[in-house]
Amino acid sequence: MKKLDRIGVFLCWCGANIARSVDVTKVIEEIKNYPGVVHAEDYIYMCSDPGQDLIRQKIKEFKLDGLVIANCSPTLHEKTFRNLAEGMNLNRFRCEIANVREQCSWPHEHEKEIATQKAIILIKSVIEKIKLNSELHPAPIPLTKKALIIGGGVTGIQAALDIADGGYDVYLVERLPSIGGHMLQLSETFPTLDCPQCIMTPKMTEASQHENIHLLTYSEIEDVSGYLGNFKVNVRRKARYVDEDKCIGCGDCAIKCPTKVPSEYECGLAMRKAIYIPFPQAVPAIYTIDSEHCRYFQKGKCGVCAKVCKADAIDYTQEDRIEELDVGAIIVATGFDLYDKEALKEYGYGDYEDVLDGLQFERLLAASGPTGGKILRPSDGSEAKQVVFIQCCGSRDPELGMPYCSQVCCMYTAKQALLYKHAVPDGQAFVFYIDVRTAGKGYEEFAQRAIEQEKIVYLRGKVSKVYREDNKVVVMGADTLSGRQIEIEADIVVLATAVVPSEGVKDLASKLRISTDEHGFIKEAHLKLRPVETLTSGIYLAGMAQSPKDITDSVSQGSAAASKILSLFSNEELLHDPTVAVVDMDVCSGCGICEEICAYQAVKVDPKTKKAEVNDLICEGCGACAATCPSGAIQHKNFKKRQIYDMIDVVCEEYV
Repeated sequence: MKKLDRIGVFLCWCGANIARSVDVTKVIEEIKNYPGVVHAEDYIYMCSDPGQDLIRQKIKEFKLDGLVIANCSPTLHEKTFRNLAEGMNLNRFRCEIANVREQCSWPHEHEKEIATQKAIILIKSVIEKIKLNSELHPAPIPLTKKALIIGGGVTGIQAALDIADGGYDVYLVERLPSIGGHMLQLSETFPTLDCPQCIMTPKMTEASQHENIHLLTYSEIEDVSGYLGNFKVNVRRKARYVDEDKCIGCGDCAIKCPTKVPSEYECGLAMRKAIYIPFPQAVPAIYTIDSEHCRYFQKGKCGVCAKVCKADAIDYTQEDRIEELDVGAIIVATGFDLYDKEALKEYGYGDYEDVLDGLQFERLLAASGPTGGKILRPSDGSEAKQVVFIQCCGSRDPELGMPYCSQVCCMYTAKQALLYKHAVPDGQAFVFYIDVRTAGKGYEEFAQRAIEQEKIVYLRGKVSKVYREDNKVVVMGADTLSGRQIEIEADIVVLATAVVPSEGVKDLASKLRISTDEHGFIKEAHLKLRPVETLTSGIYLAGMAQSPKDITDSVSQGSAAASKILSLFSNEELLHDPTVAVVDMDVCSGCGICEEICAYQAVKVDPKTKKAEVNDLICEGCGACAATCPSGAIQHKNFKKRQIYDMIDVVCEEYV
């Protein structure tokens, strides 16, 4: 292949970001004389309209066949300059970025000589790479204009409604028998003290009645294959043992059912029957038999629900079934769980009935809760006159592996303390805290209202011990502002436990071929530039699946992910980046290492030919296969070993 020999190099000052550390004049003088370069020039803002016009002019004037733009990260402006090249009839893959900002000027801000020399080396190495760049052309991909949303909480419902209103079919998959998520368990929402049920019930109903939304509740993702625009998803529809088409939600079965078990919706503070709907506003309002506790399934006896069901909806022979879906894009909105309270024995959880977590206290506060909104001690049913809230139980604790802030605890604690005072005007609330973080519209004012108007006592310090004395739960801690040791006899203790990823997220991420971060949350492609995208094209994320966040941010992110899909579906077909892996069949030994290492399942060894084959439409060009191939049979287009060795040679010539 003929090397490119009319390369133009354009160095951006990036205002002062690069020019402050790098002697741009010296760099240009050095690069001008480098083999293959016919023009080199610097400009204060190369990404600006005048900067881009300058490049266009020089492409014409010097008949350039390759562009090296020395500026900031390719993540920011590679697309900008490749679009420019394409507009000038220059193949977009003959434009490369030399990152002299993040990789050079910023780390060597006060070392101008080093930064300048490093910038020269970086640019020369990219010149060597581009000399052997091939003309590549994106591959067209057919597009299935249907979306899958995993998670039926407020985030998933919002995303589903946005996409459905855009005119596209949406499959909303929820592992529980009803959509709604944790928001339905809340008493009121901060900072406006709105009723969550009043917000969510209309949304749930709209989702269930929308002609473009297909609810798949009590269902889980079994398997995902395919690629952007053409995913094939197998969904396990778990057996309810109730015919969804026949059940009329009358509730006669639950009334007669003799078995009671702790209610998940009520966080164990009340009981439900073995045949149940999670809560009165459940969508769909279809009953489900809990086979693990049902007497018919466990002992072969009872069957009373079938006897009393007028609709003849009970079907003990039901089995799980697999439903196959073809979709073009996926949103992961799997929500959150709370940290395992059993691991917080130092706070007495599990040992003392009157030590609760935040969701349990929400149910006590809720008018629809097990106590009708009365704040009664679980141990004896008496009214709680003193309540102690303990912040950061697990959050911001590196020893427990959760150094992050759970974002919502400060605000929901202030809300719960305020609502407690409304329910028990003569009661007293105490809050042990490390810092109070109220970053949101109206949040600081709300917290101050709780402190000043409701006389809630905030104590800055860590709790050292929680123990039971007589019929009280004693909380010992230090008030670091006054220097005093505090000992409070509480009727109820409420733990603000850490927010963690929902159960099964790591397994789901593996099926979707997406990454999780060190804490188990779904990892975004780029925190600032691609916050609702994953590194697998066509799969998006939203809400607490990504990280702890409040309802406002979760809903906003749900709409943001939906907008990405609506933008995607506006195309008749898609184009896939052609910078993918390619196999030299003459060299490949069929060892299968590439297949094992590929996170996207894009490489398979053909059982007949015993050679590796790459699915260009799935490959994301990460390079893992090329890095691990022992024979060098698999390489990446425009990242061939020859190119990489030429880049290394440039660096070695300067330092060896």
